[in-house]
Amino acid sequence: MVVSAAPEASRAGAEVLAAGGNAMDAAIAAALALAVVYPQAGNLAGGGFLVARTPDGAVYALDFRETAPARARRDMFLGPGGRPVPKASTGSALAVAVPGSVRGYAEAHRRLGKLPWEKVVAPAVLLARNGFRVPGGLARELRLERGVLTRWEETRRVFLPGGEPLAPGTLLRQPELARTLERIARDGPEAFHWGEVAARIAAFVRANGGVLSEEDLAGYAPAWRAPDEIRSGSFAVHTMPLPSSAGLVLRSVLAQLEIVRGIEPTPLDAEGYHHLLEAERRAYADRNRWLGDSDCVAVPLAALLAPSRLAALGASINPARATPSVAVDGATAREREETTHLSAATPDGFAVSLTTTLNGSFGNGALVPGVGVLLNNEMDDFAVAPGVPNLYGLVEGSSNEVRAGGRPLSSMAPTIVERDGRPILVVGSPGGSTIPTTVLQVLLRTLAGTDLAGAVAAPRLHHQHTPDVVFFERGGAPAPLLEALRGRGHVLRERDPIGKVHAIAFDADGRLTGAADPRGWGAPAAP
Repeated sequence: MVVSAAPEASRAGAEVLAAGGNAMDAAIAAALALAVVYPQAGNLAGGGFLVARTPDGAVYALDFRETAPARARRDMFLGPGGRPVPKASTGSALAVAVPGSVRGYAEAHRRLGKLPWEKVVAPAVLLARNGFRVPGGLARELRLERGVLTRWEETRRVFLPGGEPLAPGTLLRQPELARTLERIARDGPEAFHWGEVAARIAAFVRANGGVLSEEDLAGYAPAWRAPDEIRSGSFAVHTMPLPSSAGLVLRSVLAQLEIVRGIEPTPLDAEGYHHLLEAERRAYADRNRWLGDSDCVAVPLAALLAPSRLAALGASINPARATPSVAVDGATAREREETTHLSAATPDGFAVSLTTTLNGSFGNGALVPGVGVLLNNEMDDFAVAPGVPNLYGLVEGSSNEVRAGGRPLSSMAPTIVERDGRPILVVGSPGGSTIPTTVLQVLLRTLAGTDLAGAVAAPRLHHQHTPDVVFFERGGAPAPLLEALRGRGHVLRERDPIGKVHAIAFDADGRLTGAADPRGWGAPAAP
């Protein structure tokens, strides 16, 4: 089974399974298809993370997060007086980090795939060449991001012909992207990172004031990392280590909940949500102040996650009253929310959880002429002005400052959960800083006995230390729950939907159940 943000991408993965592929083949086929049919986050010029569990129980974690170009500087987004230049880190060519997706997908396939590479890429090639019908959701997001997209001539030509966003039902063919995918299918990832494609990308970025070079593209390498394993009773949660903050946030919150409530699953009633939100407040204070790319900066992870410290954090939770964030030391960091997640699994226990992003919706909005790929604006995930209030009045920590070759801190949390050594859940979500809390809520509901579809669809809440508010989804959480939280001193703020989860559950008899989040238009597919 494959579950992703677009039915066409899920079907691409299912086709590869039907052709004899394994879960990794299916995941990569779906990810490549998302670059065609879900352009706001699916990508060739972005990056991400994946966690995989093979049938023999081995767990792997691959970091294909983008990196800062060699010519990146700590102050590259600052103007006079050390103030951030508006939109420099989001909508300009300076915002483009070194892409990691193509080499990441190829490396994951090389190590854990089964079918020939060409067969894995083939569904994406066909979708780009033959086209697909624009769904209403994509048409709506093109309208919402018109201001970003209209700044670039090639983007206007493809996605806003005649000055108007593509209408629902329009057949969208992308011949330039099809040719790029054909080259990748024939020659492997080097067709993207070397030669004509790389030269076109680098020349386009340079011509528009950016610093990405052909040498940056040629030198990029994904990194296999030791997955973060979090054990609680009979459960094991496998997720990403740094530069993802998922491991710290999930480990900290689950440990705090154990102190408060024991190892039994936390029911998400008013009391359960109070404890969860308070644990999140404390975990995000650590996340925002201390974390960064551990390959570039010393991160006191062992001290932050010491059992005695986590026990003290849990013990500091007042069961009757919210703790003001000013009393919980930390900084804050912003992170764009438009990402996408897919899950793939086979009944033999092979599971892949993959999250990928361009950072902002449609990245920086630039479509490279002759190549057909949208560029990322991942540089915005660094602290563009360490120690200085950003445009939103938020102060970011220096651990995540811009460093040439560094990887920006992320909240992406591809996760696989086992019980007694057997996989039970493959889960992940987009949503920027809300990703770990989204994964946690689906996990806690599932462990408490909620069916997968119900756990994915249930209303979600979120706390990230700063601002000192509980975010809740518009039209989501029931009024009695919100009133009970207000009664405990929480300040509530309504917002748009939180996350778009795509998950797979393993039943006791080995059957697979898939759930796509009703907040989006994704779907599960099986061969």
